[in-house]
Amino acid sequence: MTSQVFSGRILIVAFEGWNDAAEAASGAAKYIAELTGVESVAAVEPEDYYDFQFARPSVFFDPEGNRQLSWPTTEMLAPTAASRNDHPEYANISVMLGVEPSRRWRTFTEEILEMVVDREIDTVMFLGAMLAEVPHTRPIGVNTTSQNEQVREQLGVERSRYEGQVGILTVLGQAFEANNIATLALWASVPHYVHNSPSPKSMLSLVAEIEKFLGVSFDRTALAEQAFTWERGIDEISLADEDMAAYITELEKKHDEAESPQASGDFLANEFEKFLRQNDNDEDASK
Repeated sequence: MTSQVFSGRILIVAFEGWNDAAEAASGAAKYIAELTGVESVAAVEPEDYYDFQFARPSVFFDPEGNRQLSWPTTEMLAPTAASRNDHPEYANISVMLGVEPSRRWRTFTEEILEMVVDREIDTVMFLGAMLAEVPHTRPIGVNTTSQNEQVREQLGVERSRYEGQVGILTVLGQAFEANNIATLALWASVPHYVHNSPSPKSMLSLVAEIEKFLGVSFDRTALAEQAFTWERGIDEISLADEDMAAYITELEKKHDEAESPQASGDFLANEFEKFLRQNDNDEDASK
């Protein structure tokens, strides 16, 4: 990778919701946000974009013991002055975390674009996670695409050819590219049979890929330990379930026959297309 595209200010974006199977994308972004010592520098007004019956607020106790409400929102986070001083390599890395909005997507996109322009962001990295027919025992693949010609040429990645219904990441990506802000999309594959709980192994794969593109190193020790525990836990469950064990063995065979799908663009792209089309079918069936 050269530094031409990824020099300057980088924004890592992840949204909870449709784009975030097993909380892998948002979990990876939160992990990086914690490591880089960020603080909130901008946020949307929740009342404008969220249906609180769908994305409900949560209650918590503050350090003084007072009960407080936390509302779903989208905010931009940037390293504090202290963090920038201690870790200069993190100075240009910002994170955007949010919940996919329930309404007014075009207005929401305009507001987010304004935040990005105000912060003079040069490149945006979108994180997503999809359910796929992959085994939990093998490396978690990450499918990388870009709609930006310069990024594709420099990194050797493909352009997404998908047509159909999309999430907020695609809508924001279109707006950023229209305003000369380069984008890159990283989607992790999540074993579909264990999607009901967070997948630290998928988070770990995303963080590792981000490191490659940014040329920085994050301390992945805690996340690696969580991933190991997660995998061993699924192993134990499968040992007590013959059908599940047989299914995992079948997935492992397909994975191995694909000659390391983690590095196979065709395999990952096919899983990505399958995931998106399945969501199209689910949407149509609910109408």
